[in-house]
Amino acid sequence: MQEKKLNYNKTLYACFVGYIVQAIVNNFVPLLFLNFQKQYGIPLEKITLLVTINFGLQLCVDLIAAGFVDKIGYRVSAMLAHGFAVAGLVLLTILPEVMADPFTGILAAVMVYAIGGGLLEVLISPIVEACPTDNKETAMSLLHSFYCWGHVGVVLGSTLFFGLFGIENWKVMACIWALVPLVNFVLFSRVPIASLLSEGEESMSLKMLAKNRVFWLLMMLMVCAGACEQAVSQWASTFAEKGLGISKTLGDLTGPMMFAIFMGTARALYGKYGEKIRLEKFMFFSGMLCLVSYLLIALVPNAVVGLAGCALCGLSVGIMWPGTFSMAAAGLRTGGTLMFALLALAGDLGCSSGPTVVGAVAGLFEENLRVGILAAVVFPVLLLIGLVMWKKRSGA
Repeated sequence: MQEKKLNYNKTLYACFVGYIVQAIVNNFVPLLFLNFQKQYGIPLEKITLLVTINFGLQLCVDLIAAGFVDKIGYRVSAMLAHGFAVAGLVLLTILPEVMADPFTGILAAVMVYAIGGGLLEVLISPIVEACPTDNKETAMSLLHSFYCWGHVGVVLGSTLFFGLFGIENWKVMACIWALVPLVNFVLFSRVPIASLLSEGEESMSLKMLAKNRVFWLLMMLMVCAGACEQAVSQWASTFAEKGLGISKTLGDLTGPMMFAIFMGTARALYGKYGEKIRLEKFMFFSGMLCLVSYLLIALVPNAVVGLAGCALCGLSVGIMWPGTFSMAAAGLRTGGTLMFALLALAGDLGCSSGPTVVGAVAGLFEENLRVGILAAVVFPVLLLIGLVMWKKRSGA
């Protein structure tokens, strides 16, 4: 029995590293944007398309993966995801040099690892949910904290490397980061992977999910979770720049990193002490804290307070995404891979809609970012309403 538990611990470790891999594919290339502009003469408007295409393709994979993951199995799918991540990072060092247009080469490499990133998002949470652990909510929260630590590690590790060896050696760094998914590819080929459903159980079909009110409530919570997180996170560098009076480059590093550290801390704390706290209560408290942080940023005309609001927001949103996944697993036990894939899709839609609302409203008021953040208060408010509805449904 001890051996079995030890083996599933290895499965959890592989999943933790899986989220670090996702952090690598999402956060490494943005550090190279200015270098791509200088080295290849690519205009910045074109370069920023890389982020849009990366997340857009991951969104498509979220949707498509639900149709084939159960057929080929979690192990093969996880190995494929890591294989795409390795290939994309390595191709990033080759394609810009061998293709006539360097931007096309970079874009092709980004598209390859985006497939891996999208697959990881669909796979890792249900694999952890299926593991025979004592407290699944805390395991899920701890799992998602590794994306935050991966984000911080990628920024710090890459910045340190560039400081020591020069940014012109970025291809070496890309290959070093490619070793992480390569090692995890081997790990996933060996660790035991449990089934999400009990023997004889069938997962819910798309039609069954679509008719289920609980599913739509969970989808709303996921959209709000993604929007609450990214509406402020995307603007954290601006507040760091103004609040601390630092350069744009330092602001780009400090703001998002500070947000990620606070978000990761919230997830790690719940991962450690969550069995003593009811998940729904912690989620509601986090939603209230998120609302306060938005109001601080929007209504207090002080850049340092705005920066503190960003940190508080990072702390408040930490539990929202993994917490909704845990609520879904408990509330719709036979939701299966399809449910997790659709929830990931809803979360990603929230991630894009949050910053979009902030940017659009700010644009209507002479680029006033605070008015934009005030408009985005709708997301934590909807999240709190959704949690009240969940409480009534469960009678908790």
